[in-house]
Amino acid sequence: MISPDRFFRVCDSVAGRIVKALAPVIGTPYGAEEICIGADNTPTERLDKIAEDIVLETFRENKVCARLLSEEAGMVDIGGDEGIAYLDPVDGSFNASVGIPFYALSVGLSDGEKMIAGYVKNLATGETFTAVLGEGAYLDGCPIHPSEKSSFATSAMSVYARPPEMQALLANGYTSRRIRKLGASALELCYVACGRLEAFLDLRGTLRITDAAAAILILEEAGGIVTLPGGGTCSFPDDVCTGRCLLGANKAIHGEISRLMRLL
Repeated sequence: MISPDRFFRVCDSVAGRIVKALAPVIGTPYGAEEICIGADNTPTERLDKIAEDIVLETFRENKVCARLLSEEAGMVDIGGDEGIAYLDPVDGSFNASVGIPFYALSVGLSDGEKMIAGYVKNLATGETFTAVLGEGAYLDGCPIHPSEKSSFATSAMSVYARPPEMQALLANGYTSRRIRKLGASALELCYVACGRLEAFLDLRGTLRITDAAAAILILEEAGGIVTLPGGGTCSFPDDVCTGRCLLGANKAIHGEISRLMRLL
């Protein structure tokens, strides 16, 4: 299998090509145009397809893995000897389509049983989050860790919940100094990993392995906890049509959020 270092080098090369290719279409109706239906049964915007094609071409040239799963193309052959990559070519497509600078390339690399490397790059700012299994997590090469805040009153959290779920949370004592919904789940999980947010909570049941694979490894390697909202292991199938709910948080506040979720 390709080494994590080489995997990251290929991802950096891919990201550079994507940034250049998307520059003329970010924030334009042309880039946001829905051109087909992806493997996940949702519309594919032109900018997603441009980015995905670049990844597939480059990964095949470098035989990065045996197969790759993407929300647009589904499971495709890459030509390497082993391993699976999980790709979201533009996490935060809406942000990219309207010119909000919070969207990312997200790629997780698995040996077929466990995730061994994760790469998330904010394509608008260039910030790059990486992790290798058992070796910690990094932002632009510097080690990162979640915050140690334990109080809702001082915490900032990203929460994706429909109105009934949000009302139930509030009724059961959920409060937070700041609640955010930034529109790119991989980056938001990485923000928990580096202490910019204390938690990421997604109750929609639509988060897929392609959205979360890389960022989950990054958060766990940084020292955070990722589970189902009420606790328990969160596992994803190799299926872009099946979503999950998820809680990613620092160790200090994870248990309290899980407790509240079990009251719903």
